[in-house]
Amino acid sequence: MHRHTDIPNGPNGMSVQFIFDNSYARDLQGLYLPWQPAQVPEPRLLYLNHELAAELGLEASALQGAEAAALFAGNQVPEGAAPLAQAYAGHQFGNFSPQLGDGRALLLGEVIDRQGRRRDIAFKGSGRTPFSRGGDGKAAVGPMLREVLIGEAMHALGIPTTRALAVAATGEAVQRERPLPGALLTRVAASHLRVGTFQMFAARGELDKLHALADYTIARHDPELADVPERHVALLRAVAGRQAALLAQWMNVGFIHGVMNTDNMTISGETIDYGPCAFMEAYDPGAVFSSIDHQGRYAYANQPRIARWNLARLAEALLPLMAAPDDETAVRQAVAQVTEVIDAFPALYATALLRGQRAKLGLERSDDVAADSALAEDWLALLQAQQVDFTLGWRHLADAAAGDEAPLRALFTDPQAPGVWLQRWRERLAAEAADAQTRAARMRSVSPWVIPRNHRVEEALAAASDEGDLVPFERLLAALRRPYDDTTQSAAYAAPAPAAVTASYRTFCGT
Repeated sequence: MHRHTDIPNGPNGMSVQFIFDNSYARDLQGLYLPWQPAQVPEPRLLYLNHELAAELGLEASALQGAEAAALFAGNQVPEGAAPLAQAYAGHQFGNFSPQLGDGRALLLGEVIDRQGRRRDIAFKGSGRTPFSRGGDGKAAVGPMLREVLIGEAMHALGIPTTRALAVAATGEAVQRERPLPGALLTRVAASHLRVGTFQMFAARGELDKLHALADYTIARHDPELADVPERHVALLRAVAGRQAALLAQWMNVGFIHGVMNTDNMTISGETIDYGPCAFMEAYDPGAVFSSIDHQGRYAYANQPRIARWNLARLAEALLPLMAAPDDETAVRQAVAQVTEVIDAFPALYATALLRGQRAKLGLERSDDVAADSALAEDWLALLQAQQVDFTLGWRHLADAAAGDEAPLRALFTDPQAPGVWLQRWRERLAAEAADAQTRAARMRSVSPWVIPRNHRVEEALAAASDEGDLVPFERLLAALRRPYDDTTQSAAYAAPAPAAVTASYRTFCGT
């Protein structure tokens, strides 16, 4: 099923030099299909992440002009790349699809960055593959630039994430509800291994491939587990720990992923796939923005529960590696082991969540978990009752810590509403020795001033897609890369949308 395309590459054909070491292609044959990106008529580079390029060891002087555009649009495959479409399955909105795979993406290969980390270089929107299931395999400018904005915002917030290296326009239209300008994203990830990758080969009963996948995953992400006797349950425990930390970070910035299918949960603990995602404005645990999430399965408050559900699916996929199905004693023991990990997840998550909440509340000591949890929960209940903006509520709490309650009270419908809670909070702060200004500065370092406000994101993407104007995108991106800085330039990006706009806001998967 390997489609050959005559593409110039090699030392004389391209000066953009990735140093590839493609372990996935080398070690996991049978878990992918070799494939080539589609050729496009008029490649043009729209965005390049210079910081990320430097991390990957790329020469900035080579990342410009027609040659770079040809590379990042897929017209030229660099020397050493081994393009392939990864195979995986997944539960989508609770329903199992036994074969999904990269329907519009290709893993070009892996590089070892300047810090010695192995990182995937992948295309998104690079054309049809054998996994496309009737789709065109293409992508549009707006959704690809959205990946840039949200990914870079998450990175600046310190949240593990895939990142966009480049976006190139293709010079062709893609047909959605209307024709849209086409584009291709180059994405960098710790890996593209997913819960769904394990599910596919477990469902097929291909234990040799499942063993190879587990060994590869451990070697890549948890090498310290390679010689652990019960390494598969240890792998599950490691993934659970990473996901608990990630979900806590999402929740503490009001991020709603929107499509937490098992094929969108990474083994590495990075956030992946910024399709129907959004950031909450007025605090609402039931917030849903995805146009396809009709039942609220992936609502804001449901995300930790869904993460646990997804981990249970990973546990099921790992069970055949832990016990032969005809050994009832071994099966019972294995089920007990993975169940213990899954049942421990809520406490792992709660610990990580409270750690972040304490920092946002200005607390350092952790003596009384119950009291501090109640303080945080009551704060959130207050925000919900008064429909207070989640991001600004936390940010202006830092002003209150510095002695100025006015900006915080102005967010409330009833400015007197937070009074009782603020008194409790101040009594709790009094138990710690930090001075007010130091505490406020610490709080501002963990509660952002700027997030990707949904209306600002849409404005920037509409200008880029409909008018070819990248200036709004570039200005918003600059603000998102400094999320904690309260400046005159960033003020417009800190303001919430009008409530009516937020109430009708919907996001789409971008396929």
